[in-house]
Amino acid sequence: MSKISFYVIVVLLIAIGVGTAWTRHTHTGEAFLPGTQRVVWQVEARVHFTATGDPVKVSLALPDATQRFSLFNERATSPGYGFAIVEKNHQPRGEWTKGSAQGPQTLYYKAEFVAQPRRAGKPLTLHPFAVEPVDWPEPAATAARQLLDAAREKSSDPASLIREIVKLLHAAPANQDAALLLDQGIDKAHLVARLLNQADVPARVLMGLYLEDARRRQSLSPMVEVYTPQEMIVVNPDTGEQGLPDNLLLWNEDDAGILDVTGGHHSSVKFSMIQRLVPARQIAQAQDSLFNILGVHILPIESQSMFKMLFLLPIGALVVVFMRLIVGIKTSGTFMPVLIALAFLETSLIPGLISFVLIVAFGLVLRNYLSYLNLLMVARISTLIVLVITIIAAMSLIDYKLGLSTGITVTFFPMIIIAWTIERMSILWEEEGPKEVLVQGSGSLLVAVLAYGLMTFKPLMHLSFNFPELNTVVIALMLLMGQYTGYRLSELYRFRELFKDSGHAD
Repeated sequence: MSKISFYVIVVLLIAIGVGTAWTRHTHTGEAFLPGTQRVVWQVEARVHFTATGDPVKVSLALPDATQRFSLFNERATSPGYGFAIVEKNHQPRGEWTKGSAQGPQTLYYKAEFVAQPRRAGKPLTLHPFAVEPVDWPEPAATAARQLLDAAREKSSDPASLIREIVKLLHAAPANQDAALLLDQGIDKAHLVARLLNQADVPARVLMGLYLEDARRRQSLSPMVEVYTPQEMIVVNPDTGEQGLPDNLLLWNEDDAGILDVTGGHHSSVKFSMIQRLVPARQIAQAQDSLFNILGVHILPIESQSMFKMLFLLPIGALVVVFMRLIVGIKTSGTFMPVLIALAFLETSLIPGLISFVLIVAFGLVLRNYLSYLNLLMVARISTLIVLVITIIAAMSLIDYKLGLSTGITVTFFPMIIIAWTIERMSILWEEEGPKEVLVQGSGSLLVAVLAYGLMTFKPLMHLSFNFPELNTVVIALMLLMGQYTGYRLSELYRFRELFKDSGHAD
């Protein structure tokens, strides 16, 4: 049972880390890879009207977030006007107000929308509605009944009924009933919606904006929205194509009241748009999400920089666990390689290696001299710390005179840890000889270099800081490696001749 519970814990840790990271990705748009950019559409609505000198109130229907587009940013630029966003009948509206105005007026509403990845099988979510009563004058009423009867004969459900109605309206030669209805002064979108309502299928006209890069003075396009118990269907009344086009931004769920102007006349609204690319991180930070409220990104920049470094430690620790338990590399101290790798992040790899080797080499020479003084360990270690600081200070001054900066950044090396490392290597030298010192020292540097390589790998740096919950996956991997009791890879290499002999014996 202990083994079962152990593996249950490992699976739970992995599931929690991956599940939380995926939830963060879907809710905030945070990308899993650094440098990922998202498509952002900048849309500008230009409202123009002529004011009559009376108090002015302008109300414009505004788009709401849908599965295809999420609102990233919005603002209104209209000097002298008050502006507020209100909600009426589940639809946001922008309202401009002014005490009085005279002559031509132009108001601007600008918004940015982020294109969301299309998810297969996800239904369109709009507000349900009921069948609207339809009243036709004669002979349009008779034409509508006959056209519906002809469409019903070739349909079996609302989706097929829509297709047949659109076909009849676009038939060549023209259907007489369809021609009569089109002569009533009703556009095709409203005509299709009225016919569907007459057939007890809830339908209405909604307005959408086709997004095309660098387009100006565009108008909203009418679409027919059909409500069925199973799904919402959006139909193009001109082509009969069902489904929401990828580049269609739903602007208003009701074609009535797109623009209402009080205190003016000759009003109109036109749209311009442009496409640009924005870093996914910028979009994720702008999302109103619990991950952003409780995340480290709300901390001051200085604190974020510290956490960005701390979140790299688990990666280095994972490398140490793998190299010691699976590969069998000997190191000086358990996690000294991680500290060395952190120092390399400040100094860069080659200058850091040279500086570390020089400091330890000088320290070993000085430690060898201290051994002749028969000092107690506390005094000896304290003296080593002071000597290490002196060595680093001297290196910094020399590098500064030479126009380099390596020595200055070397101060990131943990002084006490280096002093203890020198002490341990010195004792190891006395007890095991210089070969063991070389083995453990080179092993520490090898592990540190590998840890440095992973800690500077940009995708891992991005994941560690922006998805810190993945540390539970790192813990799970450490637990799994901690259960390993087989041969180390280095041991397999040492006993390779024995394996060859046993193979010949078989």
